[in-house]
Amino acid sequence: MQTPQPNWAEQVTAIATAVGALGLLGAIGAAVVAGRQVKEARKSRESQMAGDFLRRWDEDALVETRQLVGQFATPEVLSSAFQRFIAANSVEAYVLYRELDYFEQLAALERLGHFDFELIKLLLGQTLIDRWGLWKPSIDALSGANPYPLFEGLVKKMKQAID
Repeated sequence: MQTPQPNWAEQVTAIATAVGALGLLGAIGAAVVAGRQVKEARKSRESQMAGDFLRRWDEDALVETRQLVGQFATPEVLSSAFQRFIAANSVEAYVLYRELDYFEQLAALERLGHFDFELIKLLLGQTLIDRWGLWKPSIDALSGANPYPLFEGLVKKMKQAID
């Protein structure tokens, strides 16, 4: 018994199905490749941002701030001087604000997922906690609610990660 040969419509349908399946496989492959490229581009962008942000710590402006902070023997002495600088609207107040703003910005980037917490832990770890301890009396003396809540939150997260 002979099987009937497929007619032209069945042949065209079979060919179209095969071509569609190949196209679908190609589209899936392209989506996977595109997803990997997006992931790699994001990692590259985040690495560049991290490098730039961490480099700021050693730039002249923040070095000047750390030198000024280093002149004060205790957190309380720093707080007293900081309050005087703010009251006088002196340049030193703005120089000191740089470090507080730096840590608040770092914490904001970490919270948004633009800066890896593990990298912060490796590079700053205990230093971040120590700087918070140094600045805490000054922050407490500022009027109103804590103006650096993200910095404080990052320090709490760091303490949990280190303990």
